[in-house]
Amino acid sequence: MAREASLDLVEVAPNAKPPVTKLIDYGKFKYNEKIKAREARRNQSTAEIKEIRFRLKIDEHDFEVKKGHVSRFLSGGDKVKVTIMLRGREQSRPIGGVDLLRRLAQEVSDLGTVEFAPKQEGRNIIMTLAPKGKKVHTQSEQRRRGSQSRAERQARQAARLATKQEESGVQPVKNEVPQEIHEQRHAPAHESHETHQHEHRASQSNSHASHDASARRSGSGHSTSTAMRSSAAASSAAQNMHRIASAKTSKNNK
Repeated sequence: MAREASLDLVEVAPNAKPPVTKLIDYGKFKYNEKIKAREARRNQSTAEIKEIRFRLKIDEHDFEVKKGHVSRFLSGGDKVKVTIMLRGREQSRPIGGVDLLRRLAQEVSDLGTVEFAPKQEGRNIIMTLAPKGKKVHTQSEQRRRGSQSRAERQARQAARLATKQEESGVQPVKNEVPQEIHEQRHAPAHESHETHQHEHRASQSNSHASHDASARRSGSGHSTSTAMRSSAAASSAAQNMHRIASAKTSKNNK
């Protein structure tokens, strides 16, 4: 039956009586199992433990500031480890640190509960608070919250920049391109090709015209030099004939 359907016979519950099998595509089944395992790892719960340190003789303002940090961590779904550091003689009377931690736990009781009661470990008194009625955020939810906060920060920065520009009267710079250059850039391809052909023909005609002009100049120079040579030869022949005539005249006179 599996061969006729081009499927695989897979035993999915070998310990059952009788064992359970399925007709499935085994390759597709393995691929889906990998996808499910990857999603499970991505969405698994990951709790971060934040740590806040107190001093035994902390003043009221600092106590309120640190209590605000604890409340923020608990609201975000994180556990908080609260530590009181004891110095010198403070180690001999840790009851003051225990009372301080109990006061903190009572004031944030609407956000968290005491997971580990205050106890002394060496020179420190430690208490752990867990978020109350809050599901620990998964990694995907934390990434989503992080991306949202980044987008909000970018929007606030852009708004502040626009406000500063308006107050200073500076207009935002626009990347404007002259209309002629824009038309040349966006001209159709065939028009650009015809323009190149026209320019090529014009350059060829200019080169031919310059060649003809140079040829005419060289021809006129050659004819001028030939005429000058002919004139010189005629003048030389006339001088020779004049000398011969003068010689004959002087001989006859003798």
